[in-house]
Amino acid sequence: MKRNNFFLLTSILFLAFPGIFVFAKKDQTDDNRFVSYTMNIKKQDVKFYWKDDKNKNFGSIQNLKLWLEKNKRTLVFAMNAGMYKPDGSPQGLFIENQKTSSPIDTSSGNGNFYLKPNGVFYITTDNIPIICPTPDFKDNGKIKYATQSGPFLVINGQIHPGFKEGSANLNIRNG
Repeated sequence: MKRNNFFLLTSILFLAFPGIFVFAKKDQTDDNRFVSYTMNIKKQDVKFYWKDDKNKNFGSIQNLKLWLEKNKRTLVFAMNAGMYKPDGSPQGLFIENQKTSSPIDTSSGNGNFYLKPNGVFYITTDNIPIICPTPDFKDNGKIKYATQSGPFLVINGQIHPGFKEGSANLNIRNG
């Protein structure tokens, strides 16, 4: 499968990403269970946001939109995602503009975040998007944006086995 197609398919099916905002084109499909967007990361701007210039959590997409407008930028597409701690900080890894704000979490625990495998979605300084299982992630200093979340929604073309009928993990997901 071509790298771009793999990225698109995997990013649609992967997991929830904290604050990923992209300029994208909505795809039309016959299956109304899914809303998908196509973008070319080499030509379109992808940014992760968590806090404003005063170090305050955005807290909502509406707050981000207003902040961007105030700074003469336009939000075209946004998705709120990831797992958050009670204080609104990211659960696990979060890198924004090559600065690590929250370290990777390789521990075990309860809840969706710890349902293995979980993973990291990152974009290199060369605008290469990569999704990998958490244990495979290495910060080589060339990571522009990264976020960790879990669990993977699809593994090797199959729905994660934790999402079975009667499971507590059947909430609507974005990824």
